[in-house]
Amino acid sequence: MQWDDPKTKNVPWECRGSLPHPSVLQSMNADEQRLEGYGSSLVDRAIKEFKPDIYIGMEDIWAFAGYHSRPWWSKINTMIWSTLDSLPILQQAVDFAPKVKNYYVWASFAEKAMKELGYDHVKTLRGSLDTSEFFRYSDQDRAKLRASLGLKDEYIVGFVFRNQLRKSVPNLLDGFKLFKEKVPKAKLLLHTSWSEGWNIPQLLEEKGIDISDILTTYICHKCDTYYVTPFRGQDQNCAHCKTEKCVHTTNTGKGISEEQLNHIYNLMDVYCHPFTSGGQEIPIQEAKLTELITLVTDYSCGEDNCTEESGGIPLKWHEYREPGTQFIKASTDVNDIFERLCQVYEMNESERAEQGKKSRQWVIDNFSIDVIGKKVEEILDGMPSINYDFALKPLKMNPDYQPSRAYESAEDFLIDLYKNILRDSVDKNSQGLKHWAAQLKGGTPKENILNHFRQVARDHNQKSSVPSLETVLGTEDLGKRIGVVIPQSESDVFLVNSLMQNLKKQYKDFNIYVFTDPKYYPYIEDNPAVYKCLPYSPQVENVLGLEGAGAHKGFFEMVFHPHITTQKNLSFMHNGINKHQFSLI
Repeated sequence: MQWDDPKTKNVPWECRGSLPHPSVLQSMNADEQRLEGYGSSLVDRAIKEFKPDIYIGMEDIWAFAGYHSRPWWSKINTMIWSTLDSLPILQQAVDFAPKVKNYYVWASFAEKAMKELGYDHVKTLRGSLDTSEFFRYSDQDRAKLRASLGLKDEYIVGFVFRNQLRKSVPNLLDGFKLFKEKVPKAKLLLHTSWSEGWNIPQLLEEKGIDISDILTTYICHKCDTYYVTPFRGQDQNCAHCKTEKCVHTTNTGKGISEEQLNHIYNLMDVYCHPFTSGGQEIPIQEAKLTELITLVTDYSCGEDNCTEESGGIPLKWHEYREPGTQFIKASTDVNDIFERLCQVYEMNESERAEQGKKSRQWVIDNFSIDVIGKKVEEILDGMPSINYDFALKPLKMNPDYQPSRAYESAEDFLIDLYKNILRDSVDKNSQGLKHWAAQLKGGTPKENILNHFRQVARDHNQKSSVPSLETVLGTEDLGKRIGVVIPQSESDVFLVNSLMQNLKKQYKDFNIYVFTDPKYYPYIEDNPAVYKCLPYSPQVENVLGLEGAGAHKGFFEMVFHPHITTQKNLSFMHNGINKHQFSLI
């Protein structure tokens, strides 16, 4: 949502949207737009307006790209709390480690991996759950619940998940098929969307599994009644409110309530969660709270959830590498799924009850709001108060730094350049340092690398010293501005110059601003009709960003882009046969 979206007023705390105006977004490339979804631009505005003592980033690590060079980063308390789900640890996460003092991950496997790289300050801080919402019903109530949904004494294996490719549905189906042969009354309950991710009906057909043995959860989009039945397609009619084509499998857009989800867990006899990797996998903890024995892939965050202490049972897996990233991913062993399902099935009632209670208590002790909230309080209370006695000016790099000391290694030399020229904290694990170390090893002279660092610093300082359009324009002629965008070349700027007198004649009370490359200023700046020349940037291509749209008032009443038909899109060629209705001769 946008900064001032009315929905931000619906919460009892100060809240702002992370997205700029759509017109501004349209002027950005895909990578820039993705970062804006995390608040890349507006976080600076939030820091400036609200002056927080602490910034907490709870997102994927790539959301914080470049944050360490923001003017406020080293001035206030900063904390990163990010999910890491695979080995080797994402390079961006490794690169960030030297740049932040308070660094938290959601699972202990990531903490362990970071410590092996030398980052002892990285710690595990799990995501919290409201443990009161999920609990085991009495046997009598569980029987009534089943009866209300048309179920009897089936032995139900459950899996609650978003239908993503990293959820190992094919493996689970293969393991369940083997289990079904041994336990004919077994059913598999897949609480998920059947319209995204894995094509489950096709998998069932390929594997020869009767679709009637696979249950799923439907929700009425009209009255919120839910059903647990074999899959029978989408757009079903609701038997409760009689609305047609309003019943669908649950999905991220429309799901059941927490109370209803607790019903789903209480239908299950055992919970099985095979996956390739994950940050925390909250359904595992929810299942444990309902005292289900959980079978979990023993990789990534699953390592925490399948220990004896947690009441879980580990599932063996085979390594494969994800194309592109080369991350280690887990393919859960089909035979082990079968054997562990048999193991739980063959437990007596007291064994299952004892392990289920252990599971619930483990979640309460490690994931409850009280426990995690207290840890967060202790972390925040340990941070100092901040006095905003500093200016939020862009970080100034030092291109004039002259390295003079003797260095023990190439890495020490590069760390010194990063620190004193680019004002950046890196170490031997940082990707940039590895790159330049390889260049040195390959014979690139130190002087060449030093000059490159200096040029990067100069470019940064020049770019960051350019004031914002709002600052440059001021408020004196607000509502009386016309913009003309002509990035280049000499001939085009010269031709536009010839039109300025006529434009001024048409709009006598308006000031005309010309956006062009500064090297073309001499071709137009002395024209008395031109109020001011400003440097061209891609942002001024956005008409709505300059003229305004919706809540965004804009900066100009009108903006002309004559270069669109000459420089950007050649729309005047027409094979030379177009006819003109007027002539200058």
